[in-house]
Amino acid sequence: MVLCGSCSVCTRDPGSGVIPIHLQEIQLEEGGRTGEAGPDVWEQPIWLAVPSLNPAQIEGIRALAGVHGLSICRMASSHSDPESEPESVFPREVGLFTDSYSESSRFCFCGHELSITQNFGSRLGVAARVWDAALSLCNYFESQNVDFRDKKVIELGAGTGIVGILAALGGDVTITDLPLALEQIQDNVHANVPPGGRAQVCALSWGIDQHVFPGNYDLVLGADIVYLEPTFPMLLGTLRHLCGPHGTIYLASKMRAEHGAETFFQHLLPQHFHLELAQRDEDVNVNIYRARHRPAGQHPFC
Repeated sequence: MVLCGSCSVCTRDPGSGVIPIHLQEIQLEEGGRTGEAGPDVWEQPIWLAVPSLNPAQIEGIRALAGVHGLSICRMASSHSDPESEPESVFPREVGLFTDSYSESSRFCFCGHELSITQNFGSRLGVAARVWDAALSLCNYFESQNVDFRDKKVIELGAGTGIVGILAALGGDVTITDLPLALEQIQDNVHANVPPGGRAQVCALSWGIDQHVFPGNYDLVLGADIVYLEPTFPMLLGTLRHLCGPHGTIYLASKMRAEHGAETFFQHLLPQHFHLELAQRDEDVNVNIYRARHRPAGQHPFC
């Protein structure tokens, strides 16, 4: 298998010796075959031995972040002569691994044109880009004429903030993510929400500081935030706290079986909420779920 220069690598858990490789519109060669791979390749980690890299190369590689999908382990080489390393295992040209870059895109929803900047690079990782699930959720709000006026709204794991920004053009919205993503979200809010708009950007770590926020939101939104099983209990606890007694949760998710999405929606969330599939987008494998607090005394899965 050959990783091309479009591959990206993040720095999560740098002390482990594992470099997660992320795929974004790259080509892979395996057994002489070449095929297209995109950001929706979510396979089990693949471990590859790579040549020793100097610090400049490592930093260059780490400057490219994308989506979770493929992992590469820097293993000790069995070759005593560095020149005997397979040339095809990993590109040696440092220039292939450039610094982070920004990309601005325009989206039209509900009569509004949104200009969203995505800052690709090792710092933001999966928070950098606009995902299919976010676009599906925005399209759903448009098609269903969801009214955000006079609604108290919070978005979780906002990334670029596109979903929360759309809601903020009508409602009172709090857009949240981990601290590293807040600058990108804030820039996009400033670019799209007019002065006087009700949009605030805050850090929120699920399962840790959700109680800093009130528990009476009318709408709780999330797009592609269900993909890491260890976070499911924290996410569930956060949703239970934030959603008011008469509130509604909208979660759009790419249904990656290997990441436990079905487990979360079919088994965990229904234990505490009445859940329904609001929309299924077969083209991009995205489900949109609507959840409300279960009436007192109602048995789960009813």
